Formats: sequence, structure tokens, C-alpha cells
Amino acid sequence: MSAPVPPARTPGSYAVALVCLGNICRSPMADVVLQERLARAGLDDRVSVASCGTGDWHVGHPMDPRAAATLEAAGYDPTRHRAQTLDATWFERFDLLLAMDSANLADVRELRGSTPEPDRAMLFRSLDPVDPGGEVPDPYYGGDAGFEEVLAMVERTTDALVRALTDELDRQ
Repeated sequence: MSAPVPPARTPGSYAVALVCLGNICRSPMADVVLQERLARAGLDDRVSVASCGTGDWHVGHPMDPRAAATLEAAGYDPTRHRAQTLDATWFERFDLLLAMDSANLADVRELRGSTPEPDRAMLFRSLDPVDPGGEVPDPYYGGDAGFEEVLAMVERTTDALVRALTDELDRQ
């Protein structure tokens, strides 16, 4: 059984946000993979996906060329991505915010503050069947192997996320 996800705010649809530091490596890789997996599962008309960073250094830029090359080599299309920053509106727009590491999760929760609504943020790899609750390492300062490692984590975790989203949408 898949790890649970928070309930949808709107029956019949679900919105997922993927969050990392600069929105040029990890979260956009997860965004591209998740959108492809949702399309394959026939859920792309019911689940919306976006990614963002907690920092604003790269706003408007495409993803890191190494991340894009890793995705392209695996058959994905990374060309549509443009970096954006998390802000308070994301908490109203998304049913689930998935942070790539504990620092990103802390930043998400700090920005969220003490709103009365339930916390909808969790670590992306909470759903990882190999290492539940692990972190997605930031490959930015490393070599190509780091991006390949991230893609492997993202693909297996995304498959589990799609199962959890299917379960949630089926409950509605």
C-alpha cells in the first residue's frame, strides 16, 4: 500500500508542488518525471504539477543543463521548465508540497507559518519504497553521476506517488 497523501481540497482533482532550493535541479527533474508518469497513468487531466525553489536566484531560468541532459538521455522533455519561487499563495493552490530535503521542508514550513489549515508539506522521499524519508541530495556542486542518482530516486518515488494519488482520487 502506498504512503498516504493529504486529502484533495477539490474532489476529483489534486495539485502537487515540488520544492527544492533553487528550482533548477531536483524539483524540476521531479516535475518533469511526475508529469510524464501522470500522463502514462491517465491522470494528467486530474492532477496538476508545478515546482519551485525556496530561493529566488534562478527565477525565470531553465533548469541546470546537467539536469536537462540527464532527463533527455532518459527520454524526458525538460525544455518547458522555468524556475519560480515558493510564496504564500502556493499553500492555497496545492494539496501537497513535497520538499527535496529537510532544509527545504523547514523553509516551506517557516513560510507557511501558523495557519490553522493542516500541514500539507512532507519530504518527497517519504514515498520512496527504498529509503522512506530519505533526502534527495543536491547534485548542483557535483558531477553527472549525482544527477543520475537523483533521477533514479525521483523515478521510483514518483511511481509510488502516482499510486498514492490514484488511491486518493479513487477514494473521492
